[in-house]
Amino acid sequence: MIDIAAVEALKFQGDPLADAVVADLVATGRVEEVNRVLEHFRANDQPIPEQLPTAVREFLVATDDPPAWADLDRVARAYEFFVDDGVHVASVLTFGAMVNCYAHARASRALTLTHGLNQPHRRLSETSQFVLHMMGRDAFGTGGSFVPSIQKTRLIHAAVRHFLTASGRWDVAADGVPVCQQDMVGALLIFSVQVIEGMRRIGISVTEQEAADYYYVWRVTGAMLGIPVDALPETVDEARELSATLVEAAYGPSPEGVTLTRNLLALYEKLFPGKLFDGVVAAMIRQVVDPAVADWMEVPRSRGWAGVVRAGTRVVRALERSEDNSALAAAVLDKAGALLLGGSVRTLINGQSTTLDIPADLRERWTAAGTCPVRP
Repeated sequence: MIDIAAVEALKFQGDPLADAVVADLVATGRVEEVNRVLEHFRANDQPIPEQLPTAVREFLVATDDPPAWADLDRVARAYEFFVDDGVHVASVLTFGAMVNCYAHARASRALTLTHGLNQPHRRLSETSQFVLHMMGRDAFGTGGSFVPSIQKTRLIHAAVRHFLTASGRWDVAADGVPVCQQDMVGALLIFSVQVIEGMRRIGISVTEQEAADYYYVWRVTGAMLGIPVDALPETVDEARELSATLVEAAYGPSPEGVTLTRNLLALYEKLFPGKLFDGVVAAMIRQVVDPAVADWMEVPRSRGWAGVVRAGTRVVRALERSEDNSALAAAVLDKAGALLLGGSVRTLINGQSTTLDIPADLRERWTAAGTCPVRP
């Protein structure tokens, strides 16, 4: 059972290991130099660059391995789930998880002060790449690319904490530290258990075993991101409970959240050119997120498209029930998800050749199934 009081205390806790590294880099004036070196540090089995400062090298060594309790067989099961349903996971991340993040006023303010209000493509691309690396085969082992992603994310978060706190634009006494460990727990729950719930809302069948395994990968990831393990629920049921009591209970309107959502909508409306499809993205968001969240974030209502989306959800559920026995049904579902993810990727980079890195194993499996959203 999670101690809510202990989780509340996480509002004032950062990441001591990563925070110390960033403080050292700022003091020695080597931030940009390290950024340039780490840009080329991308694979789990890649040697740590010799030219990095000692503090950075020691951090990379100390954070290189998954926790001792990690069950890699469960991680492998989650990989198979993602092979089958990864495009649908990406769809819900696109339409639901981002809006749920924006419904958290403190997180929206930190995003605004860091990236500004008009860069939804940056947040989307970073999140999409992180999840793709996480769900590659052997993500934590030889051949994967996820461990450097985790390590660099920790350093980025530490840099945000350092510079926002130093800027005088953040009241630590009132709001806790920026990108605190409580925010990290909340984001983890949004991207795991809330994504599964969103998939079910659009008619995608997810078994309890698949849900538990997908959450488990996020729990291992959370530990590697520096979240205290006792703040991470052990089971998916406990994770759902904490999501309701900690994350969803904190949702509410904020000027920053509304503006971030508006810019997100504008970005994704580009997927559907012309007036005929106006409102379809808003309708999809309203299908995936809680109605109160959609209202707080001022997601427009579209009566016509809402009906179409609800009808589509019923069709998807019917196809899901027949998917095991119908190759056509499976093909329709998978192609729909692939088109959506592929379109999302193209929008992120304004229609140009994508730089989204899909792990080779996932690309191979999706290409063989005809569902890969990005051309080789």
